[in-house]
Amino acid sequence: VSWLFNPTRSEITSLDSGNIDDILNNADVALVNFYADWCRFSQMLHPIFEEASNVIKEEYPDKNQVVFARVDCDQHSDIAQRYRISKYPTLKLFRNGMMMKREYRGQRSVTAIADYIRQQKSNPIREVQDLEEISSLDRSRRNIVGYFEQKDSDNYRTFERVANILHDDCVFLSAFGAISKAERFSGDNVIYKPPGENAPDMVYLGSLTNFDLIYAWTQDKCVPLVREITFENGEELTEEGLPFLILFHMKDDLESLEKFQQEVARQLISEKGTINFLHADCDKFRHPLLHIQKTPADCPVIAIDSFRHMYVFPDFSDLSVPGKLKQFVLDLHSGKLHREFHHGPDPTDIAPGQPIQDLASSPPESSFQKLAPSEHRYTLLREKDEL
Repeated sequence: VSWLFNPTRSEITSLDSGNIDDILNNADVALVNFYADWCRFSQMLHPIFEEASNVIKEEYPDKNQVVFARVDCDQHSDIAQRYRISKYPTLKLFRNGMMMKREYRGQRSVTAIADYIRQQKSNPIREVQDLEEISSLDRSRRNIVGYFEQKDSDNYRTFERVANILHDDCVFLSAFGAISKAERFSGDNVIYKPPGENAPDMVYLGSLTNFDLIYAWTQDKCVPLVREITFENGEELTEEGLPFLILFHMKDDLESLEKFQQEVARQLISEKGTINFLHADCDKFRHPLLHIQKTPADCPVIAIDSFRHMYVFPDFSDLSVPGKLKQFVLDLHSGKLHREFHHGPDPTDIAPGQPIQDLASSPPESSFQKLAPSEHRYTLLREKDEL
């Protein structure tokens, strides 16, 4: 096919294991096309991706401002595995070498891709001209406010880098010079203003030039430990590649949600990064509940979705029993939940006189559905799928 590649015109950088880290780490913004030559949709995207690159390069000529790159996933399966790529083509955004959670899901056109990059290059921080603006912030949002003596400083550049990565999760604001002086009694200062009119502010106490420290602190504030899963973000969450620990609760049952959040923080903080902690509206997620023989009338219900099967936490009232919830998660990682669903309780767990589960039994299927053509891609079943 004559239009697949045009090396003399293309601004696309081919990535491999030898150059990927150097190129991505030095790029302010990089859009990477993970493709496979045999994939028809990958073939269709190539000329569009190249033309979008040419358009953007005219606006951002510095080679490190914006990089358009590609990875042949058949030739470099190690890279595809590293970034959990399981469908083609996949467009991922990187900032200074860090992959963003949200992949590009917009229209596959030159205009749409170019507009997306322009949006990514826009300033994610709103500059405050009067401290009165801070008092009128939308307190339903998570706000991070930086007070700096001057914009041209290492402190602000680090803050700006963090904001570029997390601006989808928090609102970032800044004030400088005389405007910020009242808040800089001990030097430049960064404050988190959590949701809620009466929620107390939290002050960052670490080094403002240490990116790793301030990023970790800001991410902890901007990305809740327990997130809500919806039909809109379900596929995005599955692409993080971690199993789900889900609390199904009625929308107005905030008490159960608060208990779940407290116990996750108390028992499972060390498991962050091995499993996603989520909560879901029982009414909206009736279909997943059916997979575990539950209805909204049974809520609150806690379950693990491993993307193969769903496993139910035996009794919500045991949530506050020390170590109970953590053991449930550890039993997933060890394979015990899967093994016991197929073969009955482990011998050491069988009480005297307790019958062994029928070997033919199997756990409820996952509430997630595979999408062709990739055998590893999942998406939430919507209610229309029940029809």
